[in-house]
Amino acid sequence: QVQLVESGGGLVQPGGSLRLSCGASGSIFSINTMAWYRQAPGKQREMVAQMHSGGSTNYADAVKGRFTISRDNAKNTVYLQMNSLKPEDTAVYYCNADVKTNILRSARPYWGQGTQVTVSS
Repeated sequence: QVQLVESGGGLVQPGGSLRLSCGASGSIFSINTMAWYRQAPGKQREMVAQMHSGGSTNYADAVKGRFTISRDNAKNTVYLQMNSLKPEDTAVYYCNADVKTNILRSARPYWGQGTQVTVSS
C-alpha cells in the first residue's frame, strides 16, 4: 500500500505565507504526477497545482504567480509554497500522487488525508 501524509497547514493572516509538504511512503516503484488539490466548504474539490515527473507544472488561474509547487523525487515528497494568501484560499488541501507499485501495474491515484489552511485576520 501507499500512504501520503501532508503537513504545514494552519491559520495565517491575509498576505501571509505557508508551505505545505506531502511525503509518500510504502510500496512505491515510481511516481508520475504529484499534485495539490483543495476543497472549500460547499465547493467541489479543485486542482491547485501539479508537477509531472519530468518537471513540467500546471497551476489553477486563481493561484498563478502566488503558489509554487516543487518536488524532491529522492524523498518522494511534494511541496506547495503559498505566498500572498487570500481569504478565498481557505480550504482543506489534499496531496495527490499517481503511483506505480510495481513495474507490471499501471499507475493509480492516491490521496492524503488533507490539511486545513485558514486565511483570516
